[in-house]
Amino acid sequence: MMSRFSPAPYPHKSAPRAAPRPTLFRRSRLVYIALAAVFLYLLVTGHSPLSLLPHQGSKHDPSTRYKGVNWSQYAYFQYATSSAYLCNSVMIFEALHRLGSKADRILMYPEKWDTQIESQSDRDSQLLVKARDWYNVRLVPVDIPVTHDKDEQDGQQPASFTKFAAWNTQRYRRVLYLASDVTLLKTLDELFLLLSTPVAMMREHWSLPSKKVLTPRLILLEPSDDEFERLSTSVRPDIRQDGDNDADILNRFYGDTALVLPHQAYGLLSSEFRTEDHRRYIGNTYNLWDPEDALRVASLIHFIDEPFPKPWIMWPHALLAEQHPKCKAEDCRNKDAWMTLYDDFRRRRKDVCALLSATAPEWPPRNASKKAWPA
Repeated sequence: MMSRFSPAPYPHKSAPRAAPRPTLFRRSRLVYIALAAVFLYLLVTGHSPLSLLPHQGSKHDPSTRYKGVNWSQYAYFQYATSSAYLCNSVMIFEALHRLGSKADRILMYPEKWDTQIESQSDRDSQLLVKARDWYNVRLVPVDIPVTHDKDEQDGQQPASFTKFAAWNTQRYRRVLYLASDVTLLKTLDELFLLLSTPVAMMREHWSLPSKKVLTPRLILLEPSDDEFERLSTSVRPDIRQDGDNDADILNRFYGDTALVLPHQAYGLLSSEFRTEDHRRYIGNTYNLWDPEDALRVASLIHFIDEPFPKPWIMWPHALLAEQHPKCKAEDCRNKDAWMTLYDDFRRRRKDVCALLSATAPEWPPRNASKKAWPA
């Protein structure tokens, strides 16, 4: 008797064999398979020229890359004082969510705002609710001033000392503050696991070698009551030195002691794709600039691009014609990358915030001695 799980017995007569396929057909099929494998590899690894920015999904999953990490001890920190910058912060949280970041997310905003959506045009409340419900952001209302339309269109972010409140989040071991006028290409979770240090920042590489200063555009910090008190005291009107801004104070406190982060990974500027001299970014005179390599290395892009306005403001046509990146012979990669960065930001702004770009200012400005907008 045949076992229940025995294979079926072979038939008594062998089935007729199919005629062998021609060798040429077999070779062609192997070629097609090989080509498909190469294309799939390029697509997955980001080497495809069809997509300069890896927005389609996470390059890695921090939960598998860093097993055993208690991510509730770490947080990304944002603050916003205007509708434009609120949208920027929500775009950052959307990117962190999409890219698979596991750390907590904090947003400080003016206490005059609320999460009660009163109408379809109540965009600030809508964005606060979206950040909380879609991207698991912890909302923290604080007493900071609200900026209105003119400052939004100028790209101006007042109350920059609000970032010092990141030191007042002692429930976390480490907090990462980011300037919000950026495009995230990768999660930055790896920074939380660096060796312990009170503060880590980047050098303002675009000012080297004449100035050796830290930039406040990215700050990895360990929250501390003492440091928060020290920073808070430094901004009091009776203490603060005339003309001091947040960068001045941070450089005075941490300029000689901060751990310096690599700007190639965390400080790539949008203006780098327009400049002819890349020595400050590269750090030497013998390596060559390659825009595709720069994008592969970069974890985020900072929109510093004077005289161009911030990416949520449309370009004046005359300015674009004068100063957009130029092709060299048939190499248009700098131009393509630069255009893609701005187009991508505006598309995501519309998708995430339901906001269109602000109207372009006049160019050249009427008062030639004054900037049309802050850099």
